[in-house]
Amino acid sequence: MSVLTFIIPVRHQKNARDWSLLKRNLTQTVASIANQTSSDWRGIIVANEGADLPVLPDKFSVTWVDFPPNDIHERGDATEEDFLDSFRADKGRRVLAGMLDARDSRFFMIVDDDDFVSARIVEYVSRHQNENGWAIDKGYIWDDGGSLLLCRDQFNHYCGTSLIIRSDLYGLPSKAEDASIEWIKNMLGSHVRVVPALAERGTPLNSLPFRGAVYRVAHKGSHSKAPSLIDMYFLNRNALRRPVSTMRNLAGLRLLSTEHKKEFFGLSG
Repeated sequence: MSVLTFIIPVRHQKNARDWSLLKRNLTQTVASIANQTSSDWRGIIVANEGADLPVLPDKFSVTWVDFPPNDIHERGDATEEDFLDSFRADKGRRVLAGMLDARDSRFFMIVDDDDFVSARIVEYVSRHQNENGWAIDKGYIWDDGGSLLLCRDQFNHYCGTSLIIRSDLYGLPSKAEDASIEWIKNMLGSHVRVVPALAERGTPLNSLPFRGAVYRVAHKGSHSKAPSLIDMYFLNRNALRRPVSTMRNLAGLRLLSTEHKKEFFGLSG
């Protein structure tokens, strides 16, 4: 049994705009996870049969599924609610497949296939195993390939790679067929809905006491199509209307340092 299992759901091949880019980003994400300072973890990638995955580090395995493509992966003419619901259902059932393969894990962390996590997470979780879990409310936003990081508070409102939850609090079914689609969407497919649901049950999450993840933006494979951090926070009308917030964001900019590369990217320099 691992203290923490990282679950990485990967979209169907037909839903990927650029599979080679997805594969490159996934390689960097698993390298980030594999950089943990504690070895008490495992990683599970959930992918459709036939997917061309990168070579994986030790402690990673693959849960193969045969789910169809998400018909509303791109919004098109769909309503926003139908678009989001379709995404939550597709992501959630992939997450469930991975969790059922690691149901003896003490904690789970769902990681998007293009983000990065702190090397300190498993070590911290292993020292606090009686907690309900943590929301990463302080993290960084990073432009793909850029040299700047932006400190982002309320990080868990923006990024799916932001929750560490004790496994028993999910109430996993014995098999996937026993799970309702609403439970799948709310508990596994949405990083926004699960937090208040746990709080209402009397099992709220704590805040992770350090910046725990990096949200990669401004790459063409992103499902959220998040713009660059400069466009998001500085070069728009809201930035002009809210000078105090803009100055605060400017103060939150950091150069991507050797320490950041070691902690989040698994790089030596």
